[in-house]
Order: sequence, then structure tokens, then C-alpha cells
Amino acid sequence: MPRRGEIMQHWRLVSRMARTTDTDLVTAFDEGRLSSEAWAGMVNACRGCAWAERCDGWLAGHDHQDAAPRPCCNRARFAALRAGHSVEA
Repeated sequence: MPRRGEIMQHWRLVSRMARTTDTDLVTAFDEGRLSSEAWAGMVNACRGCAWAERCDGWLAGHDHQDAAPRPCCNRARFAALRAGHSVEA
């Protein structure tokens, strides 16, 4: 079984990707559109993402983007939250 990445490293990647794509995770959480389980699920998905090793470099080169890059396993979740929708765990 492949080893998953460190939790805090991937929490930071999810947080940085959210900022880069103007996805307000805290507001989504406060509004009930993002449960703690779904937020943890985003981090856990990132931990297993094959593209995560390149994510940090991509984020370093992009201050603002309208969407997460296609290889991002959370791309659809970020888009849904930005659009005001809920995200499931």
C-alpha cells in the first residue's frame, strides 16, 4: 500500500490552493456547506493525490487562478465551494 503524505503538509497545500482559487473554506464551514468531515476528506484526498508532489511548485508560481489545475484531486470541490454549493464528505 502506498504511503500517504504527512497530514499537516497536505492541510497546508489544501489551504494554499483554496487561497489561490479564492475558495473561502472557513466561510463555507461556518455556513454549513463544508463539514469538518468533508474538510478532512479534502486533506486526506490530497495526501493520496499523485500530483501533490508538484502542487507546491505550481502554487509558488501562481498567486491567483480561477480554478485549481486539472490534476488536482480537489478541483471539483474547490469549484463547488466557490459557487456556493455544499461539498460532501
